[in-house]
Amino acid sequence: MSDTSWFVVVNPRAGALGNTLPRVRAALGAQGIEGEIAVPVSAHEMAAAVSEAADDGHTRFVAVGGDGTASLLADALLQRDWSEPPTFGILPAGSGSDFIRTFGFPQSLEEAAVHLTGDTTYPIDVAAVTGSWGTRRAINAIDAGVLGATVKRAEGLTRRLGRLRYQAAFWLTIPGFRPGDVRLTMDQRVWEGRAVTVVLANGQFFGGAVNIAPRATLVDGLLDVQVFACSRLRAIMLHPKAIRGLHLRDPAVHRFQSTAVVLETERPYPVEIDGDYLGETPVRVAVEPAALRFKI
Repeated sequence: MSDTSWFVVVNPRAGALGNTLPRVRAALGAQGIEGEIAVPVSAHEMAAAVSEAADDGHTRFVAVGGDGTASLLADALLQRDWSEPPTFGILPAGSGSDFIRTFGFPQSLEEAAVHLTGDTTYPIDVAAVTGSWGTRRAINAIDAGVLGATVKRAEGLTRRLGRLRYQAAFWLTIPGFRPGDVRLTMDQRVWEGRAVTVVLANGQFFGGAVNIAPRATLVDGLLDVQVFACSRLRAIMLHPKAIRGLHLRDPAVHRFQSTAVVLETERPYPVEIDGDYLGETPVRVAVEPAALRFKI
């Protein structure tokens, strides 16, 4: 194994597997990239494959899939101790990847493969999300409330909709979602009030190119916290603004920054991270600064 070899983790549900694997091999070959490919069928199997690859000396890993696949790979990597942060790359497949939009990467697997060449990396923060499920890392965004409920609903919709699943799920979910009282305990303050959703962002985009956190960065050691303290109707009106990243001007949106957040709610709010529904509040989220080296 050379120092430039990648351990490539392919999500078998990202597109048609019969098509995705040949595309991955062709894209790597076109760039002259060496890679060992694994196709785990569960998070547990992924963690085992990553651990074995690390034991074999791999330090460069790439996720083929969407944000959920990348998030699971990051979690698997950070379940073990590293003397230096491992290198982490993404090839978008299936419904695509919002995380790489922060870097302006293309949504084409073949075009994104060029970013696996060379040695340039970017240190990125990761968020550790702790709740009833245990602890899971997030690379892009955590949502609790109507957006968490949206992801839960989207998981039941056909994947043929692609990234439109989340838009469809939002409009199906919001009419029946009732805002409740929330409490956020942050580094230097506590916020309490009624809110329809709470966003804890690391990256800038989610939900199919929605520019939810235009001021977020991946290197400041801080979560970009947004509280949508509004009614369902107001949330509907804010939706087109959020797509363009203009919602922060609205007085109903409260923005904070913090290294850690404890979120408690009057009633359990659905929680999602990086497009995967995890469970319900309460939840604690803490930044792990510069935990990975993202390949750019």
